[in-house]
Amino acid sequence: MVERIALHQTRLHTPGLSLDSKGVALGAKGLILLPSIDRLVMLLAAYTREHSLEHIVPSLAMNLLKSKLGTREITFEFAAESSDRMDRMAEIARLVGGIAFTGTSRHFVQYRDSTAPFGYDASHLVSTEAPYALYHERFSQTYDIERRIDLRTLLLRLMPRVDPSTKLEPGTRFLVTEQGLGPAAVQYLVRSRVEGDVCVAEWPEESALDDSPVRRWVMRIPQLPERMRQLVHTTPGITCFVPASPGVVVESGYRHPVELRACPVFDPAALVFLRGGGGDPWVIDRVAPMAPLSTFARFEMRTKGEDAAVAVRTTQAAITQVPVRVVPSNARWRDATATLIAPEELPLFRRLAYALPRAVVAKARIAMTTRGAFVRSEAGIESMPLGSFFVEIHPNFYLPAGYRVTPALAPDVVARAFGAPPSQVVFVGTDGQAWTVEERAFSTLESVLLEAPSWEPLAAQAIEQSLSEALIELKVVAVGPVPKLVDDAATKAGG
Repeated sequence: MVERIALHQTRLHTPGLSLDSKGVALGAKGLILLPSIDRLVMLLAAYTREHSLEHIVPSLAMNLLKSKLGTREITFEFAAESSDRMDRMAEIARLVGGIAFTGTSRHFVQYRDSTAPFGYDASHLVSTEAPYALYHERFSQTYDIERRIDLRTLLLRLMPRVDPSTKLEPGTRFLVTEQGLGPAAVQYLVRSRVEGDVCVAEWPEESALDDSPVRRWVMRIPQLPERMRQLVHTTPGITCFVPASPGVVVESGYRHPVELRACPVFDPAALVFLRGGGGDPWVIDRVAPMAPLSTFARFEMRTKGEDAAVAVRTTQAAITQVPVRVVPSNARWRDATATLIAPEELPLFRRLAYALPRAVVAKARIAMTTRGAFVRSEAGIESMPLGSFFVEIHPNFYLPAGYRVTPALAPDVVARAFGAPPSQVVFVGTDGQAWTVEERAFSTLESVLLEAPSWEPLAAQAIEQSLSEALIELKVVAVGPVPKLVDDAATKAGG
């Protein structure tokens, strides 16, 4: 049984229990008794949401206990250090259905609550060799340790929960591709000018039928373009991961129940891939050296000798190279994001500006050229029914709406054939002629649309004269028993 500690009480029965500077009974350790493993996960999730386990991990011990009655419970043991830490842990314990205790060796008493603001003391100690003897106002019980629980192992066994919002979060991404798909994925990223690093990792054989280790390509992309996010999430053989803490990443579309950044139990030199959908984690004990993606870019070697190089080039040009043509397409076009407004249509565009919605003006960008005004908007250009519409088939590369390029080539191949640098925006006309506009020449429409209104300065008039005028004095005088106005009216009536 336990008894409440009174104010200024100095004598305590529980070994290792003493009073701190606030008069609260406190031992060297704190202990949270939890009924099940899911309550332990709730405790970790609630605590790591706002606090880190960095200062608790060195003294942390989690055990599965068994009582004499055969019941099993979980303990979360840590260094108490101060009543402030114990108060915070006790509040979280009450939230998840646990009980807070404090002690030093094997005897732990119930920690303070609103009923006993200075804590509790055990009036009668149990003589036992059990590792734990807990004293509560409702029970006293001894426990034996059945097995210990490792924090890192527990975090790895927890299955991440579905959370689609992680797919849209900006930041670094890790792509893990199967061995056969790795080279093609690297070449695709290189052609798309995506920066990153890549290495090949090995895992032991997954079954007895395998005669070689499992190899996968691991790519670290600092900033994955938005247009590729859907691709890496839906392509079989590619798994996308989001960093959760140094040394551990979680599959995109999922979130770990515990805030892993607050759990410093993972080696930063290693890498753990936590997979969703019940898959086992992929663990790399030591990350292999990574090489830039640009290392795997395709290269060409010049033929020896200047004459041979010229001869081969002219022969290939005569046989294989054909001009690019733009022909009408029967396919339905959509997503027009640019338009060319001819100079003769600019007066009509000025009148149309008064009818454009605020959202359209805010998202549109315009560049004035000798051929007219090029207007671009990622949200679509259909709200401006002027000019010739263009469709973006590749970043900064536009074709007329309703047209296609022949020969039928991939958009990135067509864009590369024109040889325009990334700072140039290419517009191809229906006649196959191309125009380029500097990217920095485009300005927001709302910043250039409004003319500077004229204004006229007005001189302020002096007000001293009106303030110096004498005030009007009003006086009230007696009118007598009969007003004079009545006398004059009566005289005129008699006369």
